[in-house]
Amino acid sequence: MGEVKDWRPFVYGGLASITAEFGTFPIDTTKTRLQIQGQKIDQTFTQLRYRGMTDAFVKISREEGLRALYSGIWPAVLRQATYGTIKFGTYYTLKKLANERGLLTDDDGSERVWSNIICAAGAGAISSAIANPTDVLKVRMQVHGKGTDQLGLIGCFREIYKYEGVRGLWRGVGPTAQRAVVIASVELPVYDFCKLQLMSAFGDHVANHFISSFIASLGSAVASTPIDVIRTRLMNQRHVTMLNGGMATATASAQKLYSGSLDCAVQTIRNEGILALYKGFIPTWVRMGPWNIIFFITYEQLKKH
Repeated sequence: MGEVKDWRPFVYGGLASITAEFGTFPIDTTKTRLQIQGQKIDQTFTQLRYRGMTDAFVKISREEGLRALYSGIWPAVLRQATYGTIKFGTYYTLKKLANERGLLTDDDGSERVWSNIICAAGAGAISSAIANPTDVLKVRMQVHGKGTDQLGLIGCFREIYKYEGVRGLWRGVGPTAQRAVVIASVELPVYDFCKLQLMSAFGDHVANHFISSFIASLGSAVASTPIDVIRTRLMNQRHVTMLNGGMATATASAQKLYSGSLDCAVQTIRNEGILALYKGFIPTWVRMGPWNIIFFITYEQLKKH
């Protein structure tokens, strides 16, 4: 088997992503709820129900039960099995290809930052676009919590496909790919850079992986939260009319809240202020920290076996 065709980065990336997802998913649910609330043009989510991450966590648990915090976990696991597997596998495969062609390292042997960023951005965009339907399912199930219990993963998929078509499953794919490019461009190169710099002090051990992943997660959260807010709102947007608790096909009177990413950003800033683009920043960072720590430590341990 040639080095470029090595399957291990793909499998290890997928397994590590799924492990991290299970460990941090309730935080992601609070983030999603915070991001969709306070929309002035969407009457369903005008009310500010939660004051912050902790308040959202407590209220969801109390009003909907602990299971609601894990509503959407199965599409999230499915997403990581595709997105996580493809992203990390493609990233390290692209790095190997770049290294073989002499594009990865300088004359002194150190890795070029721009080369790492291009590999990470490419891997992020490809994997997120492929996995977008699972992201839409995850967001819808998180927003509606216990209301999706009866539908389940397959039922939710059928409902979106029936009333919104294939396009409904790829709603928000633009900002999803943009977010993935930003996160991958920041997260993976920063992690690799920090890990390399800390090698002399900590060696290739858990302490190094822990510190490097924590630093990488802060950069990712700052860079990606505005795109994530737009992405979440677009994914939760249904182009259908609700009638007596049931759905009907879209009509001329059905309100289209946002026409696209730019319109969503403009409307959000105009109606809620620029800080609205950082709704859910705390749970984003709080989740990214442990997620990255669990992921990279799991990944590094799997690499040793």
